[in-house]
Amino acid sequence: MKIIKNEKLIERNGKIGQWTSLAALVILGLGMYISFSKPEWFTYSVICLVVGFIMTQIGMYMGNRWGRSPRPDEKFDAGLKGLHSDFNLYHYSSPVSHMLIGPSGIWVLLPYHQRGKVAFEKNRWKLSGGGFMQAYMRIFGQESIGRPEIDAENDVRTLTKFFAKTMDENSIPEIKPILVFTSDEVELEAGDSPIAAMKLKQLKEFLRQGAKSRVLTMQQIAKISELFETS
Repeated sequence: MKIIKNEKLIERNGKIGQWTSLAALVILGLGMYISFSKPEWFTYSVICLVVGFIMTQIGMYMGNRWGRSPRPDEKFDAGLKGLHSDFNLYHYSSPVSHMLIGPSGIWVLLPYHQRGKVAFEKNRWKLSGGGFMQAYMRIFGQESIGRPEIDAENDVRTLTKFFAKTMDENSIPEIKPILVFTSDEVELEAGDSPIAAMKLKQLKEFLRQGAKSRVLTMQQIAKISELFETS
């Protein structure tokens, strides 16, 4: 398996997340200082606390995606290690964050690191359990599973538009999303989800089995891969 990764983007965004979190702490500390030492500056204290809270949320989001170790791209690299050389794995070097091209087709990989029970019920994904910290984080939207189907639809649409610029519409291969749950502490019940969903440890075998049907030839894989070498 060939891995193509935008290391500069990862490093840059990781630093942005770190500095944003540090700046948030400073601003929050300033707000607290003002509230105790300068009661007459109450308005400035509130502004600092609000700005600090917003920056904290941004820092946590950036940290989860770019600073968490192992990062989503590192988890995919480890989980798919040993996959056939016909597969190309792209991290932050295509119009979507994680994309895989190989004999089994074109796949958009959407990572989710939530712990606890994740289930598809009544046409919605639901998250429960995971302990006190995850419940606390969900309150602030950091561990909420959100709407994976919308994320998947947006990524597929984005990638389709990219291909449409250089390929005939009828020759664009089907692009399929996979929801990949990377935590070992997740209990997954995909039910009748319209989108493939699985644990990371199941992904490699899933792709190997799909490759047996040979959706894309080596020539097609090479032609599609060239688009990202020149984009």
